[in-house]
Amino acid sequence: MDYSLQTLRGDFFGGLTAAVVALPLALAFGVASGLGAIEGLYGAVAVGFLAAVFGGTKTVISGPTGPMAVAMAVIIANHANHDIGQALTIVVLAGVIQILLGLARIGRLVSYTPYSVISGFMSGIGVIIMVIQTLPFVGLPVKEGGPLETIRHWPQAVQEVNWSALAVAAVTLGVGLAWPRRLQEMLPSAVAALVAGTLLSVLWLSDIPVIGEVPTGLPDLRMPDLSPAGLLGDLQPALTIALLGAIDTLLTALIADSITRERHNPNRELVGQGLGNAVAGLFGGVPGAGATMGTVVNIRAGARTRVAGALCALLLLAVALGLGRYVGSIPHAVLAGILIKVGWDIVDWRFMTHLHRVQREHLLVMVVTLGLTVFADLVTAVVLGLVAAGMASARQFERLELDNVMSVPLLDDAFLTDSSRTEESDKFSARVGLVALRGTFTVASSNKLIATLGADVRDHEVVIIDFSDTVYIDDSAAVVVEQLIDIAVEENTECIVMGTADLPLGSLQALDVLHQVPADRFVRDLDEARDLAKRLLSADT
Repeated sequence: MDYSLQTLRGDFFGGLTAAVVALPLALAFGVASGLGAIEGLYGAVAVGFLAAVFGGTKTVISGPTGPMAVAMAVIIANHANHDIGQALTIVVLAGVIQILLGLARIGRLVSYTPYSVISGFMSGIGVIIMVIQTLPFVGLPVKEGGPLETIRHWPQAVQEVNWSALAVAAVTLGVGLAWPRRLQEMLPSAVAALVAGTLLSVLWLSDIPVIGEVPTGLPDLRMPDLSPAGLLGDLQPALTIALLGAIDTLLTALIADSITRERHNPNRELVGQGLGNAVAGLFGGVPGAGATMGTVVNIRAGARTRVAGALCALLLLAVALGLGRYVGSIPHAVLAGILIKVGWDIVDWRFMTHLHRVQREHLLVMVVTLGLTVFADLVTAVVLGLVAAGMASARQFERLELDNVMSVPLLDDAFLTDSSRTEESDKFSARVGLVALRGTFTVASSNKLIATLGADVRDHEVVIIDFSDTVYIDDSAAVVVEQLIDIAVEENTECIVMGTADLPLGSLQALDVLHQVPADRFVRDLDEARDLAKRLLSADT
């Protein structure tokens, strides 16, 4: 694409607008993460610049986000035991993991995460942010231990309310909620809320907790702990940060694609995000991911290339280098008001308002993921959410796959055309049965297959297993086929296998499940199966 003056103009205003939106959020997420306000800016600069330059999406704005701030707070408190050096080592390791995921081309697989898991997880993050910020909203410090510990302190908070802080936080939240949409392009609601709340505190209600002294200038380089024992212990929380950031980023990239009508490169995007998070950890910054709010305003302001994201990061760097003394006067209550609005926006209200129409299995997955996110931990929520989603999907696949199974008796009169039958013979005799496996068969239906087909195999003298219309069989379904043949052998039922010539054998061949079937029992079509069945039945009489 030719880079024109018009493109430069769009990128300039996009980057400028995104920086204005990102500034208060970076400060707020920095405080919420436990690292600090200026560390939020450092993270926004490192992740924002490197992801813009090396990432796979032209218009995504990256930086600290709600999910990443919550995850970082959990890691500092639970995994690093308030050792900031260890926590930053985890961030660096998470960045390296993201780079490896991108190089291994795993980025596309994130898109297979079920929406019910994503909805429950993101809504849980939104709830955590809102619950944790209730204490600074009334002028009290954040309590360690997550949302449960915060809830336990609510009765005490009611008795110790700082009414000035509550007033400032309420005004901040009110401005954020009520800011007219027509003014968003001129002044984003988060910035308007930050200005309104801070001015109220500085000019009138000054007896409330503030951020305090914030250092300015470039951050110091922090070397991570690279000892094997330390890295092994840090691997699990680093994987949490890496996967959470990957999901957060790639979902934002999909939103950017829907607006710009372009397609992102998910693997390159992970590499760019990984580079940004690794550098952020080295310089003490908060880890980041693709930020939906900043991305949307960036695109709507006219941005079309990576220049906008890089410019946004450079503008935030200028703020970090020279504006630290002004940031220190921002009250915690103001940041709490902004974050509660952010948490509210993160909750998937579109899904919530349609819960009565959602399938029961998907609703259960969403509720389980949301509950575990809030009351357990992020890793457990994602892992068990994916397990629950897999089980819910398996139930649906089971019904679909079993509908593709045909098990029918073949009447002697119709199939064998046995003219020697006498009037005394049973006209409903069906010595041959047909089991046809049509379509795809996986672990979802394997247990029901053996229960359903086992009895049918026992009822006949000859059974034809038809693979003519089979598309795919996984290892679990292949084992079921072997069990059906075992049942046939035990019941002295002759087994004929039909239609394997054009079937990609896959697991059937790898597991050698057809080894008990003699070579002369494989046929191409039903005519050959009929002739072979006649010979087998004649041999038995």
